[in-house]
Amino acid sequence: MSTIEHTEKHFTASATVRDIVIGMSDGLTVPFALAAGLSGAISSTNIIVTAGLAEIAAGGIAMGLGGYLAAKTESEHYTSERKRELREMREIPHEEEREVAEIFKVYGLAENEIRSIINRLREDPMKWVDFMMRFELGLEAPDPSRALHSAITISLAYILGGLVPLMPYMLIDNAAFALKVSALFTLLALFGFGYIKGKFTGSKPLKSAIQTALIGGLAAIAAFLIAQIFH
Repeated sequence: MSTIEHTEKHFTASATVRDIVIGMSDGLTVPFALAAGLSGAISSTNIIVTAGLAEIAAGGIAMGLGGYLAAKTESEHYTSERKRELREMREIPHEEEREVAEIFKVYGLAENEIRSIINRLREDPMKWVDFMMRFELGLEAPDPSRALHSAITISLAYILGGLVPLMPYMLIDNAAFALKVSALFTLLALFGFGYIKGKFTGSKPLKSAIQTALIGGLAAIAAFLIAQIFH
C-alpha cells in the first residue's frame, strides 16, 4: 500500500514580514503625502526633495526606534511574567496545578489523564513554567536579537519605501508634473506591495493590494487638499 508523503508548509517569518509591512507602508505613504501636500503650496522641487529627505531620515530613525522599544518591551514583559510564574510554582503550587487542569479540561481529558500530566510537569519545573507561559498566558519566548533586527528592518523598509515617491522630484524640475509621476509610481508600488503582502500573510492578494493603494492614495489627497486650502 503506497503512502502519500505529507509536507506541511507554514510561514515562520511573520515577525519580519510585520516589520517590513510597518516600515514599507508608512514609507510609501507619509513621504508621498508630504510631497503631494508641498506640491500644492510651492513649485520648487528642490525644497520638496530637501523636506522629503529630511522626513525620510527622521521617519526612518523614529520608526526604527519605535520597533526597537516595542520588541524590548515585549521581551521585558515575557521575562517579568516568567519570574512571576516561577514564584507562584514555589509558593502556590496547588493553584498552578488547578490552572493546568483547567487548560486540559477544555480538551476533554479525564481526571486521571490530567493528574498524570501534572505529575510529569512537576518533575521538571522549567518545562512546567514553559507550558504555563505558552498555554496559560499565550506568550512565546522572544528572540534575544529581535529588538535590533526589528529596528533595522523597519528603518530600511521605511527608507526604501520613502524614496519611491520622492524620486520623481529628484529627476523632474516641474513640481506639478513630478507630482503626477510620483502619484503613479507610488500607487503602483503600493498596489504591488499590498499584493505581495497578501501572498505572504495568506489574505487575498488582490484585496490587500487595493486596500493598500487606496489608503496611500487617500492620505496623499488629504495632504494635498489641506496644503491647497492653507496656501
